[in-house]
Amino acid sequence: MARKIRLMVVDDSAVVRRAARDILAKDPTIELIAAVSDPLFAMEAMKKEWPDVIVLDIEMPRMDGLSFLRKIMNERPTPVIICSTLTERGTQTAVEAMAAGAVSIITKPRVGLNSFLEDEAGNFIGAIRAAAEIEPRRLRRAPVATAPLLDQPAMASTTDRVIAIGTSTGGTQALEAILVRLPRSVCGIVVVQHMPEKFTAMFAERLNSLCQVQVKEAVDGDRVMTGHVLIAPGGRHMSLRRSGARYLVQVTDGPVVNRHKPSVDVLFRSVAEAAGANALGVILTGMGDDGARGLLAMHAAGAQTIAEDASTCVVFGMPQEAIKRGAVDRVLPLPAVAAALMEYSHHA
Repeated sequence: MARKIRLMVVDDSAVVRRAARDILAKDPTIELIAAVSDPLFAMEAMKKEWPDVIVLDIEMPRMDGLSFLRKIMNERPTPVIICSTLTERGTQTAVEAMAAGAVSIITKPRVGLNSFLEDEAGNFIGAIRAAAEIEPRRLRRAPVATAPLLDQPAMASTTDRVIAIGTSTGGTQALEAILVRLPRSVCGIVVVQHMPEKFTAMFAERLNSLCQVQVKEAVDGDRVMTGHVLIAPGGRHMSLRRSGARYLVQVTDGPVVNRHKPSVDVLFRSVAEAAGANALGVILTGMGDDGARGLLAMHAAGAQTIAEDASTCVVFGMPQEAIKRGAVDRVLPLPAVAAALMEYSHHA
């Protein structure tokens, strides 16, 4: 019999701790080794037994969750799931937590918390199982460049070429590693990062403060322009449309695709249709197979395609599925992806 996943819950809400115990008591694959109210209690418990996965609140007494997360990642990287409310402060801090190494986010409401957790028990358990599959050594943050590789003046305000990127688990760090190295002359970029509603705006703002390119959460009708990056909003699908010589994004509601909204497949399929051979598709770290079929459609339409190499992925699932389907032209480690995007942009 396989060893159970050892889980620790660190949350100052007694409701959350009690609901976690009730939910996990029904699952034979997960063992709740501790449910504590703050990081200092967690550190004491971890001296006795180290968890495989940690579910971590952000705002807690004595030590905040972000400080605790950074301490864990420095001392002994462990998959951490952030459990946060959708307050502005909590959202911004949770995005910082993702940048610091957290693997996913569970959003919780301020009211109706107990019933919410009961209704979302399946997603809660699924997130824990997915996190447990991540090799802790993959969570060590690789140093990234703090300045662009090239500093060239921006080209024309529109481009006939477009770069589409799709990613999930580990993608917040991967995107930062790529985008901080890009000059303003890079082709317009459209991105789907699996992330809950309200988190993508903060994520885009954070990247925009670090990058030379302009990064924003996409709004329906936004133009895709040289030196600009549009990130699909959480809870909405984003697709590419062409209007004459211009590319626009369409942001819409709709059913989940491959268990996600936004879905990488939705974006990639639209890029295949709207841009065809005038596009570059990139699939980065992530769990599952979202994007594999869409990247194959792009490949069939004549687009160039890249998958992140297993050596740098936090989770190799999405790139691996795309490779299996024959959708990938090149497999590159993360440090080489930014250079490939610049090469593509400057050799039109």
